[in-house]
Amino acid sequence: MDLLPAIEMESPKGAEVDASVIWLHGLGADGGDFAPLVPQLDLSDQFGIRFIFPHAPSIPVSINNGYVMPAWYDIKQMDIDRHVDEEQLRQSARWVHQLIDREVERGVDSRRIIIAGFSQGGAVTYEAALTYPQALAGIMALSSYFATADSIEIDPIQNQIPIMICHGSLDPVLPESLGRKSLETLESHGFKPQYYSYAMEHAVCPQEITDIAAWIRSVLD
Repeated sequence: MDLLPAIEMESPKGAEVDASVIWLHGLGADGGDFAPLVPQLDLSDQFGIRFIFPHAPSIPVSINNGYVMPAWYDIKQMDIDRHVDEEQLRQSARWVHQLIDREVERGVDSRRIIIAGFSQGGAVTYEAALTYPQALAGIMALSSYFATADSIEIDPIQNQIPIMICHGSLDPVLPESLGRKSLETLESHGFKPQYYSYAMEHAVCPQEITDIAAWIRSVLD
């Protein structure tokens, strides 16, 4: 099985791992984008967590004139509905499933595995986590949107999964309306996401990092 290349970090280093966070980057970035946040989360006093930051493959992206860059899927039109290549998105979700499977093989209970993603990575996170056939610890979608909301086949085992949605009220790339639309869609399916809004653009802010750390503690405690 060929797994996505990834950066791995354990917090605290050398501790016995009993939980995992698989964290997907956004368009044009790589797995190193969010790795520097691990020390800032300051979770080492409670858990042995393996953070996995996979690298997306480089593909042509239509909205960027076909320029080849790291991407989880192609974006064909930059409109409010985000016309995306759903098959590529689902392939990326299947790659995430392989990473989850590997964590289970390494001894981590699936119920202690969080799937997280920023922007494009968040769209894959929704698809990957909600279709995985074993219960997971949670979903964290940062400045993102639910790209496959109209076509996803949610596995009933995920019906109680904790979900954290964070979005910037000043986001010029993905308007906050997309984050709130994700919230409404998930609520219509019976989920009870926690929604956080910040006065920021398409980024991550200090208060959000604090809230992420608190949420991870709550779902792993």
